[in-house]
Amino acid sequence: MQTVGIVAALALVVIAVFHVVWVVSPWPLATREELARNVVGRADGSLPLGFFVPASIGVAAALGFAAYLVSVQAGAVSSSLSEDLVRLGTWGCAAVLLGRGGWGLLESGLKLGNAPASYRRLDLICYSPLCLVLGGLIALVALR
Repeated sequence: MQTVGIVAALALVVIAVFHVVWVVSPWPLATREELARNVVGRADGSLPLGFFVPASIGVAAALGFAAYLVSVQAGAVSSSLSEDLVRLGTWGCAAVLLGRGGWGLLESGLKLGNAPASYRRLDLICYSPLCLVLGGLIALVALR
């Protein structure tokens, strides 16, 4: 189970790094408008930086902390946090990711809201399945 936890934690860290990069760059996309349409799902291609920057930093921090909790729960990292708190946080992370993945499939599959087609396609083939897989792996670690 330790290997599963390490893989899940590393995936969370990689996703966190993307969110940090997006504060200053639209990479791997060419423009902020493409980032807004394809990653954020904003049909008008706008990123309100006063909201986007703190939100992106917040998501990166949450993902980093989730990676830490998953690593602790998997037994790969030691911690002074209580076992109950670590387990609860790990379950919380799994629940958020499973919820995001399930909702994303439903929302994009049924074309709810006004997200652009490019975002819906990426949500159906990448974002939501990734959330479901990570959420499932993290749930397995939480069962440890």
